[in-house]
Amino acid sequence: MRNIYIYIFVAAIVSYIIRVLPLTLIRKPIKSRFIKSFLYYVPYVTLAVMTFPAILTATQSPLSGFAALAGGVIGSYKGYSMFKVSVLCCVIVFLVELII
Repeated sequence: MRNIYIYIFVAAIVSYIIRVLPLTLIRKPIKSRFIKSFLYYVPYVTLAVMTFPAILTATQSPLSGFAALAGGVIGSYKGYSMFKVSVLCCVIVFLVELII
């Protein structure tokens, strides 16, 4: 039971350092184009890393998840709205699950 308090303390310290360290070290505006572009894409990459495995494993077979992913990429590339892409992906999963 005592170890749990150590784990909580270490997690709190790590979280605090991650949030406070950039505020204390970076006081000037960032002028590097590389760092700016890196920081710009971090939320998108994080969202993709969290979402991609869920897309493939949320269905009964990975094949239907992959087909929906491909259909969603094609639909978004063609300029469909997010609602149309999500409906398209649901229909693709439904049809592929019926076939398999």
